[in-house]
Amino acid sequence: MNKVLLVGRITAKPELRYTNSNTAFLRFTVAVNRTFTNADGKRDADFINVVAWRKQAETIAKFFDKGNLIGIEGRLQTGSYDDKDGNKRYTMDVALDNFEFVEGKNKSQADSGSFSEPSPYDYQDNSVSVENDPFAEYGDSVSIDDNFLD
Repeated sequence: MNKVLLVGRITAKPELRYTNSNTAFLRFTVAVNRTFTNADGKRDADFINVVAWRKQAETIAKFFDKGNLIGIEGRLQTGSYDDKDGNKRYTMDVALDNFEFVEGKNKSQADSGSFSEPSPYDYQDNSVSVENDPFAEYGDSVSIDDNFLD
């Protein structure tokens, strides 16, 4: 089985390209935080190369920018090429199968001070505050006891 799941931030504005046969493709890098902290108490990140093709490449190029959070589902794919000195170089990329908008475009733009019209794919904030509880009219709160699951 060859399956990769990632959630991370795009490190640079994705630039859409086309093959000689006019097939859209996109190469971009995602910074994924590690789950543990280093000796300084900070989280390191891994920078993972991703390749997207066709409509998915076009959509990512259109709606994502540097710093946007993206969810990736794909598979590891190896490749090789000869560098300018004739040495064989090996590559490993995540070949994108699916992606998800994890954070709306306006959220990251608000952080940078810019604004644009929302896209139809913007993430909807489904968090619930106490003041806006959709289940408030149904009575008391519900408590779930972990022992119930045994």
